Amino acid sequence: MIRLTRLNHQPIVVNAELIEYLETTPDTVISLVNGQKMAVLETLDQVMAEIINYQREIRQRPIVRAKERERDREAESG
Repeated sequence: MIRLTRLNHQPIVVNAELIEYLETTPDTVISLVNGQKMAVLETLDQVMAEIINYQREIRQRPIVRAKERERDREAESG
């Protein structure tokens, strides 16, 4: 999920997994896979950075958990 701001300055949280594409018209418009569109205050580059940060965070979580489990096993057997 990424935090963005609607044009009326209301915060919105969007499921980054459902974003199909972004466009600038000049506002940044997000199109979701279900056909819904929303305009946000953030620039196209800012939204892309949020999506990239979200993806990085999601991909790192299993690695961290696996390392924690490995440490726990070593502590139990050690």
